[in-house]
Formats: sequence, structure tokens, C-alpha cells
Amino acid sequence: MRRYLLAAALAACFTSAHAAFQIPGFELVQTAPVETALKSDDLRGPVEVWTELFDNAKSEICIGQFYIASVPGAPFEKVIERLESAGRRGVKIRFLVDKKGVTGLSDKATVDRLRAIPNLEMRVLDVSQLTGNGIIHAKYLTVDHKVAFIGSQNFDWRAFTHIHETGLRITDAKIVGQVQAIFEQDWAAQATLAAGKAVAPLQAKAAILAGAPLAAALPTDANFLIASPGGFNPAGVADSEVVLPALLADAKQEIRVSMLDYAPLSYGPNGTRPFYAVVDNALRAAATRGVKVKLLVSNWNLEKPAIQHLKSLAILPNVEVRVVTIPKASTGFIPFARVWHSKTLVIDGKLAWVGTSNWAGGYFDLSRNMEVVMRNEAMAKRVYALQEQAWSSQYAEPLDINKDYPKPNKGKEE
Repeated sequence: MRRYLLAAALAACFTSAHAAFQIPGFELVQTAPVETALKSDDLRGPVEVWTELFDNAKSEICIGQFYIASVPGAPFEKVIERLESAGRRGVKIRFLVDKKGVTGLSDKATVDRLRAIPNLEMRVLDVSQLTGNGIIHAKYLTVDHKVAFIGSQNFDWRAFTHIHETGLRITDAKIVGQVQAIFEQDWAAQATLAAGKAVAPLQAKAAILAGAPLAAALPTDANFLIASPGGFNPAGVADSEVVLPALLADAKQEIRVSMLDYAPLSYGPNGTRPFYAVVDNALRAAATRGVKVKLLVSNWNLEKPAIQHLKSLAILPNVEVRVVTIPKASTGFIPFARVWHSKTLVIDGKLAWVGTSNWAGGYFDLSRNMEVVMRNEAMAKRVYALQEQAWSSQYAEPLDINKDYPKPNKGKEE
């Protein structure tokens, strides 16, 4: 009997270890689009992780999101049901959503459903009032000031079923505290703006952008949080726009990037797209000094004018670009879905980055985003394998610099 119990206990440990890839403080979480071969058996999905977080909440849930959308019957409905249950049992819920997202992309019925949850307060923040343009593009939550989640998953049923996404469940106390501090900063900023007052930046633009040595921008912690826009980061949270070029400058052998899209363009007034060279210069400099660059982007990146810049990068020595196309679901066309949306970076097989920013202007300079950087070889290898799974799959093909690609179909069936 004792041997049976021991064997059962060992089996349970083995199953648990293989049900969730973790390093101390972090669990990697994946959405694999249904009806694809991209599912990873050792990575839990966000439906399981988020429902667990909401079920275990004791006092407070804080959520920051770009927009809100669900449909009846979707697996994501389970997440909303657990959030409703948390509110009914007395858990305080604060939900911060972006103005552009809630007015332009959100499903009104779902927004109204959330607003009706007991003990839930929703605020709508216009980031443009802080930076001149931009949005809450970060997708994150905290529970009881003890655990956080940061990832590419929007509060959207499609992000839990039909889009490739990557995120992190975080229990690292320092980073959880910093995520909470960012939420509190933005929550308070919304109240200040709603009162008709201006919100002053918390810190000046980092000196690194004015010519200080790149190495000076790198935090020394093994694992650390970075965020944007840097001027509105709480003390101790480094600026993504500063740290990313420094990380790329530190690469010795290989840089592997996975993004929805890549373009050295930002967002200016009246629909203009001013040139934004910060990330592009750093990546080209790495390739020029012999670092191999492998960039995996979605087929949405084939839209003009981004495609011209992508081709100009792909033509460089040491640079490879592949494009991922997720096939249409058997149930038919789904707008703004069936796409590669994960935002990850691996450097030299030793450093991993999982976050919310696409690599283009507007994300690092104007919008609220967050990235977690982990100097951990085990996590780097796992994220690398996740990228490689798609890179070598039937869904990816090399970017053809001589091909005139059609405009990608995002929002409606054609």
C-alpha cells in the first residue's frame, strides 16, 4: 500500500511538472490556435490559468486591457464567469481599459456585463492625453498583490482560442509589485485626467537616448520588468525603449524575435507614420557586426508601408525573415483572428523576453506596454523552442523580397 501511494505521489509530481513549464517565479503560458499543430503539451493555456487566478483571489483583482470582447459559447466565457463569481463573493475588482479600445473595438454587451459585476469598478483611460497619442496596449492583471499575468492576450475570446499568444504567470515578488505600481499609476492618472487636470511625467526621458553608453541602460537583476512609455513608469521600472536597444547591442551570436508586426514607423497626427529608428537601428547594427537575426512575423505584417521596411531588413546579411499564416478555422472566417500575435525575444539562447509590444513605433514611445526579461537559460531555451516550432512549421515561409504581396485580410471576409 505504501509503495502504491508513493508511486501515485511520484506520478502526480511528474504530471504536474509536465503540465506547466516553470522556472522560479514564472510560468510560460500559451494560446495555440485551435485546429493547428502548434499546441505545446507542457504549456498551460490562459483559460486554465486565468480561471485559477480568479478562483483563488481573496481580496482584489486588478486588470489592465486594451479592449473587451466575448461571444456566447466561447471558452473565454468561463473566464468571465469566474470573474463574476469573484465579484459576488466580495473580491474587489478594478478594471482599467483604454479609451480607443473601449469605444472602437470592444463589444458593448460584454462591457456592460463586466460593469454589472458586483464590486467591480471600471475606468477608461485616454493615453493620448499623457503622450499625445498611444493606447493601453499592455494586457495584464494582478491578484491580491501576490501574482500577476503579463502577455499578448487581449481580453478577447479570440485571444484564448483562435490567435497564437504567449504570456507569463508571475509570482516573482519584485516584479508583481512593479506591475501593481504601474496599475496604480495609470488608475490614478485616469482620475486626475477625469478631473480636468494634467498628469506630469514621473521621470525625465532616460539619458541613454541622449547618447549615454548603451550598457548603462541594462538592469543588473537576473529577471526584471521594463515598461513604456518611460516617462510614466514608477520609480525602479526601466524604459523599454532604452533597454531593448541595449539588449540587442549586447547580443553575441543570435537574436530570435517573434512579433505580430515589425516596422520602423510610429503614429503621428492626422494618420501620418513618422520614421521611428530606435529598434530598427539596433537590430541592423547587430546584423552588421555578425549576429544572426531570425525574425518571425505574422502575415498581417505584409501590409504597406510596413512590408517595404521588412524587405529592406530581410535583404541584409545575417538576417532571415519568415512569415506565419494561420489557416482559417473550419467554422469560417473570424475577423481579427487566426494570426500570430506572440511577442517574444531570445538572445544567445540565454535571455528570454515575453511581453506586450510589437516592434514598431507607437508601442515603446507612446503606449503603455510591459515586458519581462529573464536571464534564465531554461526559459530562453523553452521560448526558443516555441519560436522554432512555428519557424519550421507548415505555417511559416521565408519572406520573398521580390514578391508583391496582397493586402492581408484582417477584419472582414473577402
